[in-house]
Amino acid sequence: MKLLKNQRKYRIDETPVPLDAQAKRIKRTYLALVSLLAMAFVLACPAFAAAGDPLAAINNLSDFVFSAIKAIGAILLGFGIVQIGLALKGHDASQRAQGFMTFFGGVVIYFAKDLLDMIV
Repeated sequence: MKLLKNQRKYRIDETPVPLDAQAKRIKRTYLALVSLLAMAFVLACPAFAAAGDPLAAINNLSDFVFSAIKAIGAILLGFGIVQIGLALKGHDASQRAQGFMTFFGGVVIYFAKDLLDMIV
């Protein structure tokens, strides 16, 4: 019982001892290093290289990008056809010109890969 009686009890309203500048810097450095180490363990993930040709991944990415561009070209092509049809029905010359520009822009975008292959 004597052990329990001799312990100093801290009150809630006591203010902690303020740290000097060197102690603050040491504490900040320690917390930064511990945080960096924890992030290194949490965010570490293995990266496996492909067993085959390294250019195959680049070619697959290129095919994906050009297929997305081709889809955008198809959408513009369809929208241009609709604009041309509405312009012909309404006898609107400016809308017809806009429709033809959209249509031919869609054609160029749709065949962009083929055009680049022909150039290169």
